[in-house]
Amino acid sequence: MQPFTISVIGILRAIPEGKVMTYGQVARAAGSPRAARQVVRVLHTLSGKYDLPWHRVVNKSGEIALQDDISRSVQQSLLEVEGVHFDTAGCVDLEQYQWDET
Repeated sequence: MQPFTISVIGILRAIPEGKVMTYGQVARAAGSPRAARQVVRVLHTLSGKYDLPWHRVVNKSGEIALQDDISRSVQQSLLEVEGVHFDTAGCVDLEQYQWDET
């Protein structure tokens, strides 16, 4: 496994319940600020195997990036159970819920 992937897994596991990070934020924290798409790849391929909290990652606007309606609904429900609220446009208030890993 590549060092970047290992780092991403550790960062994702550290996101506390009720908080979110953006794909770009995870990439920056893992040492590769332009690798947001690689974060998506890690989430897609390794979430199940490593029991990653995939639902705690949103796009830079605080939106759920999944295109499938069922998957979007599942992610939103998981976040709401953790106390994360969405506005009427379906966005998370990043000022309130974004986790700063530093």
